[in-house]
Amino acid sequence: MPLGLVIGNKAYSSWSLRPWLLMGAFHIPFEETVVNIYDEAGKKKLKKLSPTGKVPVLVDGDVQVWESLAIMEYLAEKYPAKNIWPKTKAARAYARSLANEMHAGFMALRQNCPTNFRREPKAIELTPDALANVARLEAAWTQARAKYGRGGPFLFGKFCAVDALFAPVVNRLHIYEIPVSPATRAYMDAIMALPAWSAWHKDAAKEKWRVEKYDAM
Repeated sequence: MPLGLVIGNKAYSSWSLRPWLLMGAFHIPFEETVVNIYDEAGKKKLKKLSPTGKVPVLVDGDVQVWESLAIMEYLAEKYPAKNIWPKTKAARAYARSLANEMHAGFMALRQNCPTNFRREPKAIELTPDALANVARLEAAWTQARAKYGRGGPFLFGKFCAVDALFAPVVNRLHIYEIPVSPATRAYMDAIMALPAWSAWHKDAAKEKWRVEKYDAM
């Protein structure tokens, strides 16, 4: 029986993107259930599918796992040969630290620049706090690449869970045309070149659901 993944709108749901992208990039078979989390019918449906009434939720038989980072940890345990986290203990510790920083932080950038996979790239004015978030992102990515990224274009060389955690930030930096260094742009391009990224983007473009507060930005 394949895994199930309950997700929200592909145009806007950054938390849904994270495990979906990870599973796609690592060729983990799953069946998706997409719920419009912005209307009452969708919210009502989601309450039956998710213990928190939120997305994403991974379903593995009788097991339910919610929260993107918890889902990634579950998948890493279920598929140890796939190296969803970096191989060495030091690199895993570094990657998990970055993943938790992303999971809990960068609120100013999230609020200033919502995820929107249908938005045409166009610059907006960023708040000082959002700019500080961008500076921290670039520093963190540069440090990870310098220390562990020699084996490929991603933060730890090969694509891993922490890259999936940062994927919505890549969307934000791109669609709001936020100035970044050439090294940051190269990393963004590597994420955006993933077949799973392209598949998500195409699905988002086909969605008929619209949320005006995001599309108007």
